[in-house]
Amino acid sequence: MDAKTCLQKLQYVGVLAFATVDKNGGPQIRNISAIHYEPETMYFFTAKGKDFCRQLLSDGRVQILGYTKYKEMIRLSAKARPVSEVEQGKWIDAIFAEQPYLSNVYPGDTRKLAGIVFEIVDAEIEYFNLGVNPIFRESYTVGKGTVTGKGYQITDICIGCGTCAEHCPQRCIEAGTPYQIQQEHCLHCGNCHTVCPVQAVEKRG
Repeated sequence: MDAKTCLQKLQYVGVLAFATVDKNGGPQIRNISAIHYEPETMYFFTAKGKDFCRQLLSDGRVQILGYTKYKEMIRLSAKARPVSEVEQGKWIDAIFAEQPYLSNVYPGDTRKLAGIVFEIVDAEIEYFNLGVNPIFRESYTVGKGTVTGKGYQITDICIGCGTCAEHCPQRCIEAGTPYQIQQEHCLHCGNCHTVCPVQAVEKRG
């Protein structure tokens, strides 16, 4: 798996959930299919008058979530930015050509008066597959995106008792000095953190 494949999978899903935060700090989420994909860039269309647009213009942070029929969760975290004025028409036309239904929503020139296209160039992608055993997860970057450490790790104060491994639902903790969590198979459930008798397990990130 890699970032390019994850973007291809999001394209196959089609309708994605886009989450932002409003001016009061409340979560906002909506489904969007007005999207165009390039190898390492995502473009999406919305109306200038929508709260979604105002949130993106004021903050830019967005999380995008897709879920495939194979039980794969793909989450993209990024900052969206408006496409330059000179390229707005180009990408609006590209999105409308790929999504013909949009012409019923914004017929004729109304699309360019009402609409705006944002681009995502730098992003973190989290891939999480619940359809395999053990589960598999990994993170990738697009452009200048960075990976945020998540889950748990076992520190050097581990006494090697094995309690964490006994309570791991995915059996992804290996014996050692200290014990080691196989991060690519970790659920991030926190059982190891809860049961460790010496608090040797700490949260990452």
